[in-house]
Amino acid sequence: MNEPDQLPLGVPLLIANPSAGDGREQVLGRLIRALRELDVEPDVVVTAAAGHAGRLASEAAAEGRRLIVAVGGDGTVHEVVNGIIDPATGRPVAGDPVIGVVSAGSGSDLLRTFGLDRRPELLADHLVTANVQPIDLGRVQVEGPAGPRQRVFVNLAEAGYGGRVTQLANRMPRRLGRRRYEAAIVAAVLSFRRVETTVTVDGGTVVEPLCNVIVANGQFFGGGLHVAPKALPDDGRFDVQSWGGTPIDVIRAQPQLRRGHHLRREDVRQWRSTKVSVSAVRPLVVEADGEVLGTTPASFEVLAGALRLKV
Repeated sequence: MNEPDQLPLGVPLLIANPSAGDGREQVLGRLIRALRELDVEPDVVVTAAAGHAGRLASEAAAEGRRLIVAVGGDGTVHEVVNGIIDPATGRPVAGDPVIGVVSAGSGSDLLRTFGLDRRPELLADHLVTANVQPIDLGRVQVEGPAGPRQRVFVNLAEAGYGGRVTQLANRMPRRLGRRRYEAAIVAAVLSFRRVETTVTVDGGTVVEPLCNVIVANGQFFGGGLHVAPKALPDDGRFDVQSWGGTPIDVIRAQPQLRRGHHLRREDVRQWRSTKVSVSAVRPLVVEADGEVLGTTPASFEVLAGALRLKV
């Protein structure tokens, strides 16, 4: 076996969500076997409840671990990133951690932006190299049950219809997989109406009835929808979109979203901005990386180069 000092980033720590898998064989087992074939014995911890991945990641960073690998879906990645990056400062809680990602959930949207949405046997090869890419994070402040709340996000955030879909999907049994979101998309149509919304970006302010506001760092969302084809996660700016149509219009736009052609629509506005604020005449649900965070008013800020991603 390789000694820790023979590996550029040390022995990888795998933080795995046990409920995530590919339906045939758990991704975690395949990843461990692939690493062993490379003469690497990883350390492995399995999450026991919501929020556990973040605590494990924070503890690992405090112990000086270099390579912390999220093995799960976008929610697992969100927890791990918030475990190693302090939202208040935008810096690591300790040390100089690098995050790796191996998808084992219903989506691998962050990895798609980097062309790393691959099987675990191929990703194992990446985990033993020194290649690292600094990428931006988003910092969001929302209204939570106990008052203002800050989180960081790595891929994409939404306020409005998309937040409501995520809220409903997260209340459904996990065993339903992608069907949770399909059911939530329909259910949200029945419970969401456009609302007069104020969106402020670097270039000014727009006030109009909206269905959804997207603040994107990465390009893909929703299991492969090319929502933000112009987003670059290392350029120091968000790709911001407002949707003025109805929820039905959003559903009808799915084929366009898959190809990234929705930006041609008359009911979609787009900006590039380092900061964004969103408020509405009634609170809108805000989600980021598939996790419901709170409601508007919400503010978003780019943290340029805040995260080191294993590529």
